[in-house]
Amino acid sequence: MADLQGRRILLGVTGGIAAYKSADLVRRLKDAGADVRVVMTRGAMEFVRPLTFQAVSGQPVHDSLLDPQAEAAMGHIELARWADVVLLAPATADALARVAHGLADDLLTTICLATEAPLAVAPAMNRVMWAHRATQDNLAVLRRRGVHVFGPGAGDQACGEVGAGRMLEPMELVQAVAGLFSEPLLQGVSVLITAGPTREPIDPVRYITNRSSGKMGFAVAQAAAAAGARVSLVAGPCALPTPPGVERVDVETAQEMLDAVTARAGEAQIFVASAAVADYRLAQVAASKLKKSRDIMHLELVRNPDILGTVAGMPNPPFTVGFAAETDNMRAYAEDKRRGKGLDMIAANWVGRPGTGFDADENALEVLWEGGGASLGPAGKLQVARELIRLVAQRYHDRVQV
Repeated sequence: MADLQGRRILLGVTGGIAAYKSADLVRRLKDAGADVRVVMTRGAMEFVRPLTFQAVSGQPVHDSLLDPQAEAAMGHIELARWADVVLLAPATADALARVAHGLADDLLTTICLATEAPLAVAPAMNRVMWAHRATQDNLAVLRRRGVHVFGPGAGDQACGEVGAGRMLEPMELVQAVAGLFSEPLLQGVSVLITAGPTREPIDPVRYITNRSSGKMGFAVAQAAAAAGARVSLVAGPCALPTPPGVERVDVETAQEMLDAVTARAGEAQIFVASAAVADYRLAQVAASKLKKSRDIMHLELVRNPDILGTVAGMPNPPFTVGFAAETDNMRAYAEDKRRGKGLDMIAANWVGRPGTGFDADENALEVLWEGGGASLGPAGKLQVARELIRLVAQRYHDRVQV
């Protein structure tokens, strides 16, 4: 359970169908120890009545810019000063646009301008609206101003379509808000992370890949950002939302991942290689689709570049953390890999076992470094990632101080 004991959360609810989730979000925030106040827009009140939020929060709901019940009728200033965090959930395309352009003609947008507390938004909208250039431009503006963007997720939508644009689930948002209060163990440190699989083409239709979902690497990126780091995430093909505050670079092949990593590794202070990079690629990619003609097909494979070894072998390498996914002799193989590549740390986990590893929501890691080690989990991947980042931060700062 996330710890928000005593934190004051101002929840802004805007006019989208996902507003029904916000009532549960209030309850989950309170379960985590937060004091919650709710501000609703007129559109939000068309989906959920204010009485619902009053019942779950135990506090009056605010919806008027000039509230005669507020101190000196300046409710927006009063609420803006009260909040430790202002969270818009759901944040519709309209709400994002209004906040990005500094509009202040209702209570919620005025609070967004008047508060000095961190501002976070949880986008929720149709997949086409989410992908629209105007929405993405508005998000870019908000991110430049330091606004935290939580999500969105992907999946079935109320309109009957499927894609990105779903508001994150209440417990995911509680965890994201809790992350804003995390101890800044890596404040200002530049962290470069790889995640997910790579795809090595056979022909224009087929490719070689592996079962990595990218969930662990994305969780590590989220945990590093919550610890105050400047995070760049080089991701293979993954159907996952970008963690809040993370710069994402999408690649497909091992060579593309290497190019993206080497372009950024010189500025990184920490490198975490959690991607499951394909060991081999086709010696020759077919220009057109290969047809079935024989019972047996022979494909010539050549080794892919060693991304982790390349970074660890730099003249001035960053603090380098490798991952090892093993089916047997996990600890021995991981230690051999750490020593062989000259890594500062390695995180090893079992794969091919139910409940952990590839595409699972939980994981367990054996973390090794010169002269020491630690066992993490089993637990949810984000929790394991937070514990890993704490270890990485400790070892990194120990090395810097030497």
